[in-house]
Formats: sequence, structure tokens, C-alpha cells
Amino acid sequence: MRAVRVHDYGRPPSIDDVAEPELQGALDVLVEVNAAGVCRTDLHIIEGQWAEKNDVQLPYTIGHENAGTVLETGSAVSNLAPGDTVILHPLATCGLCRACRAGDDVHCENSMFPGMDSDGGMAERMRTNVRACVKLAPGLAPTDVAALADAGLTAYHAVRKALPLLYPGTHVVVIGAGGLGHIGLQALAALTTAEITVIDPAEEARRVAAELGAHHTVPADGSQVDRVLEITSGQGAHVVLDFVGENGTETQGVAMTRDAGSYFVIGYGGRVDIPTIDIVSREINVVGNLVGTYNDLDELMVLAARGDVRLRSTIYPLDAALDALHDLDQGRLPGGRAILEPVPRKRVGDTSG
Repeated sequence: MRAVRVHDYGRPPSIDDVAEPELQGALDVLVEVNAAGVCRTDLHIIEGQWAEKNDVQLPYTIGHENAGTVLETGSAVSNLAPGDTVILHPLATCGLCRACRAGDDVHCENSMFPGMDSDGGMAERMRTNVRACVKLAPGLAPTDVAALADAGLTAYHAVRKALPLLYPGTHVVVIGAGGLGHIGLQALAALTTAEITVIDPAEEARRVAAELGAHHTVPADGSQVDRVLEITSGQGAHVVLDFVGENGTETQGVAMTRDAGSYFVIGYGGRVDIPTIDIVSREINVVGNLVGTYNDLDELMVLAARGDVRLRSTIYPLDAALDALHDLDQGRLPGGRAILEPVPRKRVGDTSG
């Protein structure tokens, strides 16, 4: 089968012919990958930013936002059958450690993270386990939801954590309305009554944000902190969700947060540098966010099935994977996601192939 493989950090991956994965355990599931999201984390992997954390042996297949069709299941799998369409939680977890038993499976002590520390889904087939599989509702196609497996899940997880802080009358700022931010914005609009301000440098992204429920849109032109303070009567936002996390948004995000407010870090690449006296005197919170739980993904699929959360995406064939990565790197996907289609899923009535 064909797969997108990283051979050396700092160099573009290649599309190789590799052996197909096989079941290794009773809870394993083999999936035909009908859609694989292209994420900025993939760029960071290629750059080598995750090399020490993952300690993965090169070459390996990237791709951690995956959806497709079940091909084969292990002997202990009873809730899935070949032909089922699924979206895959990024982590294949054990279900036995304390974190898993508490429902905090993102911190599983024995997890596998396909596309990060093992072969992922930018390939025609991949191996995961049954605990990672969420069945798709009728009418949801893998290409409709693949990027929700990580980008959407991460955005939803942050919004879900912020919900107790966003009671009626509060204000939330979304920094970055791109691949993650436009999903987080939709989750906010679906789940809260908070007033929403979106900051993004791209006029098109701001236009889309207004259509998706933003009450205010502000260009990232250097005046965004002042604009947010103006909108919030000089107080700042109760919650700031930073979907960028680099190139100055870290400082701006903290400056937009009101006293006793919370700054959520979702995007990464930069540094948060706050004098401890400011943290104490202003009593602000800095909140990290890592992917999300299985239940988060299940809830997100409910919103997707209802049409409350939709992806804006551009579809690429697997052979154009390098083009998709380049377009993402060059900012050619404003307000949307790139989706690879390794094995196009046949539609009802399609007898070709």
C-alpha cells in the first residue's frame, strides 16, 4: 500500500510503497483510511519538533486525524463489524490504567498515538484499537469529519473545559479562526451564550467567522489588544482561547484577559512569559489543552451530525500529500483544513472499481 513517510527530519516526506498493517491483538481494528486530515502538527513533526518527545524510529507514516471504513477486527471486538464507518480518536488506549478508568484517556499510561509515535493514517490502511473507534452517524462521510479527530477534538476539548466560565454575560476571545479556531468558534456558538470576539489577520477568515457566529471580528494588525479592551469596556475577556500560540499571540492573549480570567493555550510553538507577580496580583489562570477524551469526540460527532459543527476543507488525493502540506505551510487554507483521501469511499450506488 502507499503511505506518506518521514525519513529524515527537516526534509519533505515521501510517498512510499509499504507492507499493509496486520492485526496484532484481540482488540485491534484495521481501517481503510478514507480521509486523513493534514495538521500543523504534521509540519512540526517533519521539522523535528517532536523528535525527542516521540522517540520514534524513522521512517514512519504520519497522519493522526483519520476516518474510514472498518476492514477487520480482533477476536474480542464485538461492537464493530467490517463496513462500519468510523472516526478514530488519535490515541489507542489501554482502558486499564487509572487515567483511562477515570475517563481521562488522553493521559493513558500505555497509549499508542498513530501518526506521532507509530505508523499513522496518511496511508491506505492503518491499525488502531476498538477503544479509538467512534461510529459515524448515517449521512456523515469520513471526509466530512476526519480533521475533527484531532483539530476539532482539541478545539472542542478546550471549549468544553471553558464552559463553566462562560455563563450568560461573559465575553470570550478566539485568537485565530483557521483550521482549529473555526471549529472552536462553532462549538462556542453551539454551547454558550457568551459574547464572542474573533481575531485573525485574514479578511476571509474574519468574514467566515462572522457567518459562524462571532459577534465581533478584529484584524490582527497590532491594535487587537486595544480593540478587545474597547469592546469589553476596558476589562478584557473572561476567557481567551489562543489557537495560534506563537508569534506574539501569547503576550497579546494574556493582555486581553481580564483579572481573574483564564487564558487557554491551544496552539503552540511560542512561549508564555508572565511575571509571577502578575499571575498572583491579577489572579489569572493559564490553562493547557491536549487533544481531548473519547467522550469529547463522541459529543463532537453529535454536533457534527446535527450540522452545528462543520469543516471547511479542501480535498487532496494521497499522491498530492506534499502539495497539501505545502499549502498548509504557506497559509493557503485560510479558515479551513486540508484532507487527504487515500482510498475514496464508494457512495451508495457506485459500482465502479
